[in-house]
Amino acid sequence: MGDDIRKHCREIDRCNQRGGRMLSVKDLLAAGTITEELAAYSLAAIGGGASFMIGALPGGAGKTTVMGALLNFVPAGVELAVADGLDAIHAALGDRGQRTRRCYICHEISPGPYYAYLWDEAIRAFFELPTAGHTLATNLHADTFDQAADQLHKDNALGEEAFRRMNLIYFLSLTGRGPVKRRVAEVWETDGMRPHRKVFDHGELGDSILVSRVQLTRARGGIEAIKSCPSNQISDVRSAILNHFASH
Repeated sequence: MGDDIRKHCREIDRCNQRGGRMLSVKDLLAAGTITEELAAYSLAAIGGGASFMIGALPGGAGKTTVMGALLNFVPAGVELAVADGLDAIHAALGDRGQRTRRCYICHEISPGPYYAYLWDEAIRAFFELPTAGHTLATNLHADTFDQAADQLHKDNALGEEAFRRMNLIYFLSLTGRGPVKRRVAEVWETDGMRPHRKVFDHGELGDSILVSRVQLTRARGGIEAIKSCPSNQISDVRSAILNHFASH
C-alpha cells in the first residue's frame, strides 16, 4: 500500500466517532445501503470533482459511515484534509495559487463543540472553499432537502449561490424494528448553476446533469472492480478504484 493511500485512509479513519473500522462502499453494497447504480453514479460524480453532503435526522443513522465510504471516490491527486475551524479554512482560501487540490471535510454541520463541527461564520467560510479549487464533504441532521436548506439558509445565513457549491446531497432512511436497515433514499444534485434537483429517488436513478452516460458506464466498471476486491478494507477498495481508472 502506497503512502498516498495510507494518508488518504488515515483521514477517513479520523472521521470515526464510534470505534471499529470505517466501512467501505463494498460493505454498503452488501448491506443494501446503496444500490450498484447509485454507487456508479456517485463514483462518476465525486470522482469528477463533486462536493457532497449526507443528511439524516437521527444520531447514529450512519451519516459519517456513508460519508467515509464515499470519500474513497475522491479523485487521485486530491488530498483529504479536515476543516477544523476558521483558521484552517482561511489559510486554504488565502493560498489560491497552490497546486494541491484538497477535499475539505467538515465532520458535521452543527453548533456542537466537537472536533471539525462547523456552524455560522465557519460554515459560510467552508462553503467558500470551492472558489479556491477545493471540494467539500460533510453531513448534517436533516431528513429532507427542505430541512437541509433551512439549516443552511435560515440558521446559518448561507446564500443560494454558496449552497449550490454542494453538488450532491444524499438522504438516508432507516427502516425496520430490531436490526435497522439503512438505505440512501434520495440524492439531489446541482451543477452549481441550476437549483438542486432530485436525481435518485428510492432506488430509481434519473437523468443527471453531472454525469454523462459514458461516464456512468465507465464508473460501472469501477464498481465491478470494487465488488471483486478480495477485502472490504477501505485501503484495498481505494487501491481497486485507482487501479481501475489507471488501466482504463
